[in-house]
Amino acid sequence: MNHTRGIVLAFGLAVSLSALGARAALAQEQEIPPKQHWSFAGPFGLYDPAQLQRGFKIYKEVCSNCHSIKLLAFRNLADPGGPGFTEAQAAAIAAGYQITDGPNDQGEMFQRSGKLADHFPPPFPNDQAARAALGGKLPPDMSVLAKARSVERGFPWFIFDAFTQYQEDGPDYIHAILNGYEDHPPAGVTLPPGAEYNKYFPGHAIGMPKPLNDGQVQYTDGTPMTVDQYGRDVAAFLMWVAEPTLDARKRLGFQVFVFLIVLSGLLYFTKRMVWYEVKHQS
Repeated sequence: MNHTRGIVLAFGLAVSLSALGARAALAQEQEIPPKQHWSFAGPFGLYDPAQLQRGFKIYKEVCSNCHSIKLLAFRNLADPGGPGFTEAQAAAIAAGYQITDGPNDQGEMFQRSGKLADHFPPPFPNDQAARAALGGKLPPDMSVLAKARSVERGFPWFIFDAFTQYQEDGPDYIHAILNGYEDHPPAGVTLPPGAEYNKYFPGHAIGMPKPLNDGQVQYTDGTPMTVDQYGRDVAAFLMWVAEPTLDARKRLGFQVFVFLIVLSGLLYFTKRMVWYEVKHQS
């Protein structure tokens, strides 16, 4: 019985090591996106409002031509812990969009200017129209993209990540994809028609043309106008879109942590006072 159990454990260990080896090989083949420094990383990290505003500018001028953020409302732009727009600024942004509403008294849909309560409208009326305009490809909605995408770092890095609380693999992935385009694929690599080579994209053949180039989006705060900086800013913005209450959650967590420390101290001294006489009488 013990011999059989030993064989089963050995087989399970061999399978696990093989899986880890395969994951490591896959990560090496696809090139692991480099870890970036984010203001919101770690238990005390918070969003940088200026960076979120720059990221929103990139989304609005570039990404919104193909990608939607259906879960984000215009009013969220003025929420605490976000890009730091005023309510008037958010209302002005909303007014620049046309929203399909209705039906009216005649039973017809109509277009009107956006309001704070509206959500960002998609760039296409439906998925079929998006596929027809983009050669059959359906661009993903970006509402939770930064949380849905992850990095396969392989063994032993995923063990270290558990202890370092590394949770920024989504923004790292987005930044890497935007900076991973290469003009020519490596020798021996053949791309399907309409695809471009991206060293960080799984399989390397990406259907999205390179969206950003140096100097494409104009900044007015002196921030470098490079693809690397664009990638950081829009990745941070998409992280906020996916988790807009991150700042509030971390502040609440810190307050709860301090409360538990104080409560533990009070309980300890209360216990000593309650049992002091019993201990000394015995």
